[in-house]
Amino acid sequence: MNMKAAILTASDRCARGEQRDESGQALYAAMRARGAEIAAYEIVPDDVERIAAKLREMADMGVQVILTTGGTGIAATDVTPEATRQVLEREVPGIAEAMRAASLASTPHAMLSRAVAGVRGRTLIINLPGSPKGAWQCLQVVLPVLEHAVELLQGPVPDESHRPPPGWNTPETR
Repeated sequence: MNMKAAILTASDRCARGEQRDESGQALYAAMRARGAEIAAYEIVPDDVERIAAKLREMADMGVQVILTTGGTGIAATDVTPEATRQVLEREVPGIAEAMRAASLASTPHAMLSRAVAGVRGRTLIINLPGSPKGAWQCLQVVLPVLEHAVELLQGPVPDESHRPPPGWNTPETR
């Protein structure tokens, strides 16, 4: 897998140095083992603005994939999906749906995941759970499509001639 990736951990305790970032490290090791270049690895507190700012910074530096870990549940401090939605241009709901569906085989807690995935520019951003096991398992779900997704995002940007004309699919034209 020849891609440039970044890993962002959202955790108050890890950001304060009270806890080791095991999930971020697990993602780092798994991506490196697949041949990815890790261009950035950061830990930020559970804060919408700080997470969103770091996602923008990472995407704008040209990484192809950003994997976040942490902050995807329903606790009051779980704000990673909100921060991610602030920076996304387009959501890719199938990724989050697939991770939740696969995770349900391991734990009913997967139903509480609010993880999102989507695109900013030519960067795919995927929210993963905060537990090392959950992050690793969800990464295994998305790995089979990561390279193809990156290839699609790195392809040519269509010009206006590729867009359908106004009103092309209205009841009058069907």
